[in-house]
Amino acid sequence: MNARLFSFVGGKIGPWRVVDINTVAGEALAKVERLEIVNGAVSEAPDGARWLLRGLTSNERYVVREEKEQLVARQPSLGRREASCAALIPIRKTASWWSLAQDERRRIFEESSHHVRTGLKYLPAVARRLHHCRDLGENEPFDFLTWFEYAPSDSAVFDELVAELRVTEEWAYVDREIDIRVVRDGA
Repeated sequence: MNARLFSFVGGKIGPWRVVDINTVAGEALAKVERLEIVNGAVSEAPDGARWLLRGLTSNERYVVREEKEQLVARQPSLGRREASCAALIPIRKTASWWSLAQDERRRIFEESSHHVRTGLKYLPAVARRLHHCRDLGENEPFDFLTWFEYAPSDSAVFDELVAELRVTEEWAYVDREIDIRVVRDGA
């Protein structure tokens, strides 16, 4: 089992109730009632599932040491009891993004778009885990799956975070993005 592999199954089962699926850019995902997150491989979508998204956790990319230390110091853990709201945001970037050199992507990511600096402003209210899909191969429908968790009282804060990121130069390279909002059962 690969502990870094996560499978997100949209369908009729799972502890997260889907409250909204908003297509921000590109092709939509099918509407589903529930979301299940499996730490491991799911080879094919189970009965009743409408989609299966997979990604690997990996090392931090595009960050320098100081930024990494700040993120580690302020980033809360996932699974906090009060964080009963969450969002899964799958993103695919354009071929022109991937044709850039690493230093060019870093310039856009942080020096122009201030991605890390923006994220730091919203910690510790919002916890996140990034999954890389491209590491699994070219056939994945997205490049990244970002999982965010936050308390209901921080819903507006989370909305501010994503709105701030979506107006940056970096987002000009996004050609598919889905914003899936969920609430944990019992919340």
